[in-house]
Amino acid sequence: MTAIKIAVIPGDGIGKEVMQEALKVLNCLQEQHSSLQIETTIFPWSSDYYVQHGCMMPNDALATLQTYDAILFGAIGDARVPDDVTVWELIMPIRKHFQQYVNFRPIKSLPGIASPLANGKEIDFVIFRENAEGEYSDSGGRLYQQQPQEMTIQNTIMTRIGIEKIVHAACDYAKQHGKTKITSATKSNAIIHSMKFWDEHTSKTVKQSSPALQLESIYIDALVAYFVERPQNFEVVVASNLFGDILSDLGSAIVGGLGLSPSANLNPEKDFPSMFEPVHGSAPDIAGKGIANPIAQIWSLALLLGHQGRPDLEQLIVKAISAVLQEGVVKTADIGGQATTAQMGDAICQEIINRTLTAGGV
Repeated sequence: MTAIKIAVIPGDGIGKEVMQEALKVLNCLQEQHSSLQIETTIFPWSSDYYVQHGCMMPNDALATLQTYDAILFGAIGDARVPDDVTVWELIMPIRKHFQQYVNFRPIKSLPGIASPLANGKEIDFVIFRENAEGEYSDSGGRLYQQQPQEMTIQNTIMTRIGIEKIVHAACDYAKQHGKTKITSATKSNAIIHSMKFWDEHTSKTVKQSSPALQLESIYIDALVAYFVERPQNFEVVVASNLFGDILSDLGSAIVGGLGLSPSANLNPEKDFPSMFEPVHGSAPDIAGKGIANPIAQIWSLALLLGHQGRPDLEQLIVKAISAVLQEGVVKTADIGGQATTAQMGDAICQEIINRTLTAGGV
């Protein structure tokens, strides 16, 4: 059986710490499941690398990454390097070059994690964020710097193909998982060119995808309020790059925090490797203390395995995470406990071992 090749980029801050636990879980899976063959290569591309070399990654980095099946990413960000440098010289080139136009983020209630917004009902929806164009486009510039007439232009770029691809992906997911409603984030009453264009092609694409799917378009300012007031009402949310970024962090917060939430930057056609990462940042305030929650990173690993054709192992990891949280003995500080990063990783591994033994192995 051909091994799955994973490029590992731990990055900065707590990224290195939570990545260690994800790799611990991966090693545990390989020990328990002989059918799983994984080859990992760790790349030191980070702010440390930038300080030493003057760049976030070498010139041939993308060519190197393209030889891998998937990328497991930690977190990026360091006070020594401007944020726009870390983002636009590492994350953005990977997303855009590998056409990872889907940013997929599950928003799901977990056992043992109380959400003040749940009202006794389970929260369970997903966000499809357009990930390759939109508001996060490197188009624009400044004129007359340091003069009274100084000005700047930042262009939003939306293409018909880009909109259709992200909406198709959302619709395909809905049909595969028995969902009937697509919610589109818009602001076409005020952003009359790009967002009206978004609305038009979102509507056409949903109609073409399936007559059984219902589309609701909600202005972004109202939508963030509805996320708080009635999060149980959503099934599949599709949004532009900026709107999706904001909504997905809000969604993570309403089910327990950024330390719990994974994400996937997907090239659905698998022409290029996809990248899987937690939604939290490098958290320099707690870096090195060994208290970061590794669940988001471990869950991101689960999404990676599912994307690589092992949904059984994806579900095993998610069930192990849920079981540890439900038991409530091991919790990191962000969810009301005192456990270390390593203790949470160990607890999830032990649960994986227990479940595998109970099932008789895979």
